[in-house]
Amino acid sequence: MTDHPSGPGDDALAPPAGATTATALILPTRTGFGRVLAWGAWDWGSSAFNAVATTFVFTVYLTSKSFGDNTQLSQLLSWTITAAGIVVLLLAPVLGQRTDTSGRRKLWLGVNTAVVVVCLALMFFVQAAPAYVWLGLALLAVGTVFFEIAGVNYNGMLRQISTPKTIGKVSGLGWGMGYVGGIALLLIVYFGFIHPSVGLFGVTSANGLSVRVSMLIAALWFAVFALPVLFAVPENRALADFGRPRVGFFQSYGVLGRDIARLWKTSRHTVYFLLASAIFRDGLTGVFTFGGVLAAGSFGFSSGEVIIFAIAANVVAGIATIAVGTLDDLLGPKPVILASLIGLVICGSLVFVLHGGGQIVFWTLGLALCLFVGPAQSASRTFLGRLIPPGREGEVYGLYATTGRAATFIAPLAFGLFVTMGGKQYWGILGIVLVLAIGLAVMIPVKAKQDQLS
Repeated sequence: MTDHPSGPGDDALAPPAGATTATALILPTRTGFGRVLAWGAWDWGSSAFNAVATTFVFTVYLTSKSFGDNTQLSQLLSWTITAAGIVVLLLAPVLGQRTDTSGRRKLWLGVNTAVVVVCLALMFFVQAAPAYVWLGLALLAVGTVFFEIAGVNYNGMLRQISTPKTIGKVSGLGWGMGYVGGIALLLIVYFGFIHPSVGLFGVTSANGLSVRVSMLIAALWFAVFALPVLFAVPENRALADFGRPRVGFFQSYGVLGRDIARLWKTSRHTVYFLLASAIFRDGLTGVFTFGGVLAAGSFGFSSGEVIIFAIAANVVAGIATIAVGTLDDLLGPKPVILASLIGLVICGSLVFVLHGGGQIVFWTLGLALCLFVGPAQSASRTFLGRLIPPGREGEVYGLYATTGRAATFIAPLAFGLFVTMGGKQYWGILGIVLVLAIGLAVMIPVKAKQDQLS
């Protein structure tokens, strides 16, 4: 991709003077396929939390009749994810900033991933009875917080294993591997435990055992596939000597405030992008978070049918995301983001309008939605990745997490409010569509040609 000329935003995120040596150490000059594959393996493994815990298996289980009324449970789920998002909103940028100054990004990726793995494993103890619903919600909330913080560390590594000319392909490959990993894991849990009357090791559906054992498999899956990046991608210790002072935890908020103020004065369109992505990426998360819940509660899908749909959805999303990564590098990320959001708003609106058509409507339009979710997520990550100077990845991706996907209270709140207003679960679709439409409107005036890294 051709570099854009410098503009008024050059100093907004500029590295400190005299950092040339560190810059050379931090930024790679070529893409190493082994490291890219190891990095992408974390995305592959993270499907254990995204596809199995928060989308198609555990949340569907937790909002089933075994735990009470599905409309009330859907509301509880939305409030729980809202609370988790607020916690991440307060912590993500500061924790990201501290990994920048300590040069321990990989260490904290490992620690945060380990906490998520433990939460997945503990979901085994959530039995199919109302008394266990709060345990399930608590594990989901804690897992969400640490998963989002781990994502800050993981996204910060993108610049370590890609170049400005390959960042779109690398990001798209990572997202695509996540979807393909989701397919593989869902096939294992569906045919191994959930679909058969008696699954592997004699597991049945009694007391939710098939789902609970699936969560153990998910924990093992994430643990195994998170390991390659911890071995193949070195800890970037040059970050620790990059000239940014180390301060105490609470002092970090003061540093963060000053950096945000400086960013607002010198590179306002970067702030506009962070705000736009805060809205639309949370809508993207909502599409998958509530997709399985809607399929089961509003369109009559059984637990097995939800997983079959999930497998198809991940196939479509994975292929689309990997394919569009090349367009990201050729055209830039903004056209990819806008086209994806327009497609999502149209398809989501049609799901609501045509909901009376039953499962064929959800199958057709649900898969159409999946064509756009992955490309929008991947292009959003690269849009910001092209702007961040070396040594600031953790802090800026922390802001990205805070203002966007980490602020997961926006879409769940909209979903819950519309369910409450409409009195039916499917009204939540309008809440997600509204979030996506607002994100699209805010994204349109953001300048595409911002300062690029060379």
